[in-house]
Amino acid sequence: MRRWLAVGLDCYLCVLTAGLLARPYVDTASLPEAAALLAVPVLVLSFVNQVVLTAFLGAGAGKLIMGIRVVSLPDVRRPGPGPLVRRWLYGLAWLPLRPWYGLRTSGQHDEGGCPLVRTCEEGVSYADPLGLRQVRRGDLVAYRRALAGGRTAARSPY
Repeated sequence: MRRWLAVGLDCYLCVLTAGLLARPYVDTASLPEAAALLAVPVLVLSFVNQVVLTAFLGAGAGKLIMGIRVVSLPDVRRPGPGPLVRRWLYGLAWLPLRPWYGLRTSGQHDEGGCPLVRTCEEGVSYADPLGLRQVRRGDLVAYRRALAGGRTAARSPY
């Protein structure tokens, strides 16, 4: 539930900020210009939130608010810019198609029938094919402490 709330917060903050930036110019613009005035800032803000903030802080704005961090597996570190850009592009391509997959399978699969979603042995579905996972910050801190107990040189990048 935290992940979905974080995604909702990200979308809300992105659209709200883009709307506030474009508001003074939308009244005098034609419909295609107004659409571009809204779409371009949304894409730029989405990129900054999902790639730049996650590369520097370990999570975007919504995830920071919800106490979630993005880590790469198997080393449980902050992901680099390459996987983050691919993850952002994947989200732009997959999220708008999620209702289509849901309608096409009519509830047969828990993950919405998307062929890119994988299910592990425990039955947990992961919608991130790039090896990135979203974890609670508290769980990440506990993991780092347990790891530091076994090794003296373990340092957290967070």
